[in-house]
Amino acid sequence: MKFFEALQSETRDARGHVMTAPVLAAVAGGQFDLGGYQHFLVQAYHHVKHTVPLMMACGARLPERLEFVREALVAYIQEEYGHHEWILDDLRATGADVDAIRHGEPELPVQLMVCYLYDQIARGNPMSFFGMVQVLEGSSIELATPMGQQVQKQLKLPDQAFSYLYSHGALDIGHFDFYRTLMDQITCPEDQAAIIESARVVYRLYGDMLRGIPLQQAAGERRHATA
Repeated sequence: MKFFEALQSETRDARGHVMTAPVLAAVAGGQFDLGGYQHFLVQAYHHVKHTVPLMMACGARLPERLEFVREALVAYIQEEYGHHEWILDDLRATGADVDAIRHGEPELPVQLMVCYLYDQIARGNPMSFFGMVQVLEGSSIELATPMGQQVQKQLKLPDQAFSYLYSHGALDIGHFDFYRTLMDQITCPEDQAAIIESARVVYRLYGDMLRGIPLQQAAGERRHATA
């Protein structure tokens, strides 16, 4: 079995924590409002702004035997640079206070996810970074475009409020194919184990973030999704 297939298999249960988040059913059932969408974008901003710095940190820590991975990171950086600003543009189109968001702090799941990745790169195996790629790009392919279309229809927001979701649904298909090819070149058992463990952790924390999005009940009351 190639490593990408093994990675998919080893993280299947962890992936369920993302795919069963109540927000997904809420969007499909029309129980999602502007506050919930803004909350999602704010949390996305606070992790996406670290994507390029994390890639740079990862590249700086890679050993010479993984030079081909460093080369791949150069391409990733060129593709991902500035995407956090897209999210602020989307928030601006929804009427949110972008300056407050830029200087604010994320909720705990996103803080823990970012801190975990920096720590693994600095003190553990820098290949742990690619566990995050497995989670975010894989989930984006399945969720971004269909979720964006449903939310836009419900909230009647302009296209300018969905550049992040729509672009990532399309872009990440190509990114994920590139990622699959790269992962199949990873043969070191220690590197493979680090990627698998990181993906499990990030699935948990990203799922927790989704489960913290405020949802709208049928009666119009607000609640937070529970695990």
